[in-house]
Amino acid sequence: MNRFSVAPLHSLTQTLAGVASGTIEPDLVVTGARILSTYTERMLSEKEVWISNGRIAAVKPAGSHQGSARKVDVAGGILAPGLVDPHIHIESSMMTACAYAEAALLNGTTTIFCDSHEIGNVSDTEGIEWMLEDARVAPLNIFLTLPSTIPATSAEMETCGGDLTPHKAGAMFDAWPEIVALGEKMDFVPVCFGDDRSHGVIQEALKRGRPVSGHIYGREFVAAYAASGVTDTHEAIDRDIADDFLEAGIWVFLRGGPPTTPWHSLPEAIKAVTELGASTKRVCVCTDDRDADDLFTFGMDWVVTEAIKAGIDIPTAWSMGSLHPATRYSMDGDFGALGHGRRADMVLLNDDLKVINTWYGGELAVEDSKVTTVLDEQLSNHRYQYPKKAYQTVNMPAEPKLIPDVPEVATEVTVLRTELPGIVTLHRKANLDRGSTDWGAFVKDNDCCHMAVIERYGVEGNIAYGFLQNFGLREGAVASSVGHDAHNVIVAGHDEASMSLAVETIRNSHGGVAVVQGGEVEAFIPLPIAGLISDLRAPEVAEAASKVKEVWVAAGCTLPYMGFNLLPLSVIPEIRLTDKGLVKVPEMEIEPLFKAL
Repeated sequence: MNRFSVAPLHSLTQTLAGVASGTIEPDLVVTGARILSTYTERMLSEKEVWISNGRIAAVKPAGSHQGSARKVDVAGGILAPGLVDPHIHIESSMMTACAYAEAALLNGTTTIFCDSHEIGNVSDTEGIEWMLEDARVAPLNIFLTLPSTIPATSAEMETCGGDLTPHKAGAMFDAWPEIVALGEKMDFVPVCFGDDRSHGVIQEALKRGRPVSGHIYGREFVAAYAASGVTDTHEAIDRDIADDFLEAGIWVFLRGGPPTTPWHSLPEAIKAVTELGASTKRVCVCTDDRDADDLFTFGMDWVVTEAIKAGIDIPTAWSMGSLHPATRYSMDGDFGALGHGRRADMVLLNDDLKVINTWYGGELAVEDSKVTTVLDEQLSNHRYQYPKKAYQTVNMPAEPKLIPDVPEVATEVTVLRTELPGIVTLHRKANLDRGSTDWGAFVKDNDCCHMAVIERYGVEGNIAYGFLQNFGLREGAVASSVGHDAHNVIVAGHDEASMSLAVETIRNSHGGVAVVQGGEVEAFIPLPIAGLISDLRAPEVAEAASKVKEVWVAAGCTLPYMGFNLLPLSVIPEIRLTDKGLVKVPEMEIEPLFKAL
């Protein structure tokens, strides 16, 4: 039983009108508040909110209610609408939707729009439906932007478990009312050059009146992308491209990521507003990707404060994290503001904008920055149980060979180089002398380690090899079953024994992220659901993620493990390693690892 269920507005209008008129008692009155109004972007003093059936019946002057309804006096605290995250990936948190709700509510987020292309890449529409069923049980407003690019590239570039055709996309839109938009169209080059399949998927959304989300690198693509029907993006990495997007009619979701990661593009992109004078009316903030550990510290509330630090006033910044996203998806009648008739999704803030309480549908879910017993019971005993099939998606070849044989002739080797602090990778050429008997001297001289991507669907058994430069790993190995976007297993290391141990650890747990040091598994996050997600509560997953990151950094890795997971993602320039080999981007051509001299 979900204590947090709220009836639709159309069945409550008479009751809400009666409460607002004073003829019916509200269920709850929250009084003594300063109201952060996202409608007028100002702070209103000495107000109270009357709540009935999980919705806001009225906002009145403090002290207006004289009846017997239960009252909560917040003693001058700031009452604001719950935050609305317009673009996130639940799977990046390595948690189920039900588990995600705990961290989100602690950070004042009550509504999210998620793109579950990760589980779609693994298990096609069936995996997306698992996530939707999970979302229906979760104590959080969760809507889906339908994964649009499964697979991310053609079958010649990588092997994946999903194939979301235009026909399948249309059927999903029609079957699931929670699917409210088309998710990020990652194949921006094919879109801009009129690819039939890419535009077929877009058309399934447009003909149903659903908005289309975007993902794009390069100002030269903006016009064609916008002309293709894309109307938002979270990939504005600097001021000028953000300005281009806004002038092209594209909503900009300013992505705030942990400052030490490549995902923190907000400080630069927000300059389209602070330096170029663009209006914020079509600007939102979002999180995009968060692991379980970072989600507790760098939630939507933190992203809003980053916008404030960048020069946006408090009411406007909060609106960019609440009313603006709700408006983008035409849901501002329910979310994003403390308006009459809207859901009573509210947060109590102190003067530092720290979330103290969160009400979800009028029910207190977080009190004094802690989960309430009501929410704890919901998260402990009423979570969605993924089917057995979801735990059986990692099917790798037995004892895979993870390091290539040394060529017998003098050879030019293509080396993949990370370009820190971002996630772009370059390709370099290095020579291997004739007569070399092992890779030791080559690896040392070129400051690199071995790398392999293993197809994990039991389809072709592909293993592709590479060399990763500027990664910093000093010894041992690291591996992950979250190798975007096909989510094949990616492993990097200095010796085959360590690499094999990391891969075998992942196999035995049906997925995960492993760090091997000194011949032992030093840290590991088991991810048995689709090789992407833990089935534990959020604090437990966060603790495991924190340990992996600690050991990861101690091992010398310069690229964060979420960035490591992107090394097979063959839509990011300029070269990637998939299970089919090295792929040049955007040419979408296989680059040979070896070329005889």
